[in-house]
Amino acid sequence: MTMRRPLAKWLVILGVLHAIVVCAGFFAPYDPIEQDRKNPYLPPMPLHLLDAQGHLHLRPFAYALKLREGTFDQYEQDTSQSVPMKFFRSGAGYRLLGFLPSRIHLFGSEDARICLLGTDAYGRDQFSRLLYGGQISLLAGLLGAGCTLSIGLCVGAAAGYFGGWRDDALMRVAELFLALPWLYLLFALRAFLPLSVSPLKAFFLIVAVIGAVGWARPARLVRGVVLSAKERDFVRAARGFGATDSYLLRRHILPETSSVLLTQAAILIPQYVLAEMTLSFLGLGVPEPAPSWGNLLSNLQQYSVLVSYWWMYLPALAMVPFFLGYLGLASSLQERLEPYKIERRSPGSLA
Repeated sequence: MTMRRPLAKWLVILGVLHAIVVCAGFFAPYDPIEQDRKNPYLPPMPLHLLDAQGHLHLRPFAYALKLREGTFDQYEQDTSQSVPMKFFRSGAGYRLLGFLPSRIHLFGSEDARICLLGTDAYGRDQFSRLLYGGQISLLAGLLGAGCTLSIGLCVGAAAGYFGGWRDDALMRVAELFLALPWLYLLFALRAFLPLSVSPLKAFFLIVAVIGAVGWARPARLVRGVVLSAKERDFVRAARGFGATDSYLLRRHILPETSSVLLTQAAILIPQYVLAEMTLSFLGLGVPEPAPSWGNLLSNLQQYSVLVSYWWMYLPALAMVPFFLGYLGLASSLQERLEPYKIERRSPGSLA
């Protein structure tokens, strides 16, 4: 019971975080590509319940921003103009969960825009772009990890079960991939592909590239599990009764790899999200205007942005809960599944 509680805790945390990103259209107050060229690099607008006169308001509000006298890029709050926040208001259209058309947003304002995390060089709301960008970055990590684990499972199972020259050949290729610096290999593969592609094509190219690079380690882990599982008594007994190779793999051997695959998935997803962010940050990933966590940070390549607009760093901090959640999940899965595996295949349990 004590092992299940940390696992459930991490699953709930990750479930909530992913639900917010999946429903980005509802939680984001504005269209992520909507520009407001009159208000570039607006700082974050804090919410208040007490106004300048000390009066309490039941509804949160923000003060409008105005240029500080004598400056061209320094803003201050205009306490004479409040912007009340309204909940469940109609706004820019979006598709909830990707297919349900809707125009209802969690919050917004009719008088002026409330930019909780400020704006970028084009006046686009950073909070909205952060939520929509999470859809691309997290989906790239999930699909990339799925591709990697599928390749690793097939290669590792074939090498461990059939052995012989196939095992030697597959493991030599895996060792080659392990020896190569995967980050530079990722850059080389992506740079070799066309640069002028649509955001959708660029997204699938990134998924294919990162999914094809990291399969070697999962394959070696799966191979070790298969080598051990195929020599167990219940597998020998099934083979003696005439079970085919495909049946043995499907029914008895591949289920033994579940703990390895689940743990590897929890480790690989944040790594691949970081890989997508790195490619997009360097201009090799999903291009503008589609938001991703990587191109949200690409503005920091400009020295003026780096030293003047601190809120442009905030997208990097938003990724920390996801990474910590996946690492905590990987640790809990390892503690939870390994004892279960030993218990499940104890001597004499041939059923």
